[in-house]
Amino acid sequence: MRKNQIILIALSFCIIFLLGENVFGGNNDIAIQDTVTTVTLSEETGEEHELPELFMVIPFVTLLLMIATGPIFYHHFWERHYPKVAIALGTITVIYYLAVLNDSHSLLHSLAEYLSFIALLGSLFVAAGGIFVRVNKRATPFVNVLFLLFGAVISNVIGTTGASMLLIRPYIKMNRNRIKPYHIIFFIFIVSNIGGALTPIGDPPLFLGFLRGVPFFWVFGNVWYIWLPTLLLLLFVFYVFDSFNKGNNNNEEEFTGKIEFKGMKNVGYLVIIILSVFIDPNVFSWVPSLAPLPFGIREIIMFSVMFFAYKGADQEILKANEFDFEPIKEVAYLFIGIFITMIPALQLIAHEANLLADKLTAGVFYWATGALSGFLDNAPTYLNFLSAAMGKYNLDINVKADVLEFVHHDIIYLRAISVAAVFFGAMTYIGNGPNFMVKSICERAGIKMPSFFSYMFKYSIPILIPIFIIVWAIFFR
Repeated sequence: MRKNQIILIALSFCIIFLLGENVFGGNNDIAIQDTVTTVTLSEETGEEHELPELFMVIPFVTLLLMIATGPIFYHHFWERHYPKVAIALGTITVIYYLAVLNDSHSLLHSLAEYLSFIALLGSLFVAAGGIFVRVNKRATPFVNVLFLLFGAVISNVIGTTGASMLLIRPYIKMNRNRIKPYHIIFFIFIVSNIGGALTPIGDPPLFLGFLRGVPFFWVFGNVWYIWLPTLLLLLFVFYVFDSFNKGNNNNEEEFTGKIEFKGMKNVGYLVIIILSVFIDPNVFSWVPSLAPLPFGIREIIMFSVMFFAYKGADQEILKANEFDFEPIKEVAYLFIGIFITMIPALQLIAHEANLLADKLTAGVFYWATGALSGFLDNAPTYLNFLSAAMGKYNLDINVKADVLEFVHHDIIYLRAISVAAVFFGAMTYIGNGPNFMVKSICERAGIKMPSFFSYMFKYSIPILIPIFIIVWAIFFR
């Protein structure tokens, strides 16, 4: 269990990284401004709430540790009862906020964020599941590099979730005679995370920034020269890995070189989903707000697309894709627990980050946003540190004019936060929604995926951290 203790210390450090002596000194009666906002509600003016006690991060850490250890040490129990565990730990946080803090506002915000999150992931999962792609090429290291590069590019158009769900099955089939866990790990690194760093559509935190007032093309103009060398370096490392994999390719197998594509109707559903992302009262004033309901017109459209895409899907395509709802079901249960139990950690971090805003450098924003984005949801983490960075200039994240002024004032902080929120989502299976879905799909396809710990210690830490250090040293030191 020594490894478990190390992980517990590491996770606890990530959560309390910015808490400082104010929290540990018992000064927990300070009111904070709730900067954990949602894309489904109209802009908030900000409300003050009492800080939660530090011990309320225990349900969150417990859930993370059970996600990490369950599949290894108590597989049968975890497989049968993980929904109950996630809901039970979330219920502890709900009771504390309602009975002790008398704060339903934070819970409603988290619920709205979760519904937006699961509506997007679920609709993309179902729509992409009705599309069949088969690449009839011999899987060589170079072909795989081109495939991953293509996935990284289109993740900026249909999102990291859409790209992951569309491409993971043909990627597995193309490498069927030589598939190894590292193939999937690099797919998660590149397609499910880092690839989507160029547009607000690519990854949820960037979209939240767009809703707050960050210009749509700001991300591309200020991140592409960080994104491109990072991506090329990762592809080079993958090429080296893949070059040593001889597999058991049958030399007699014939390859036509053709790409087969079926399910054009579902491409239309993908377009509807992407367009509906912008149907928000924060983007267009004519879009009605459904407040106080914890969802909006966008979520209604996405859930409707999910229903009609599945009902109208070609059954042969679903069968060829081995489609079922287990991956999205697992994500739905685990992430409702994560979204609820992470509220205290996010609020404590937001409070301390705002107090220390004048002392935070671009490097600190980069590493703090990144470390927490690997274990917390990267969207609210992005907003919390963006709020802290704007606080350096007495600007308010809830005022679009202030966000625009900040964008033109000192872009290095926003650049550091944007890059870290997206890149570091690849550090763990729970860093970004598509990670867990890809893992689940691959396991159901018979691929033995590394455990939570192995993913970190064998892949993300030794491969990604040196690359992220290079990014920091060149751009944010």
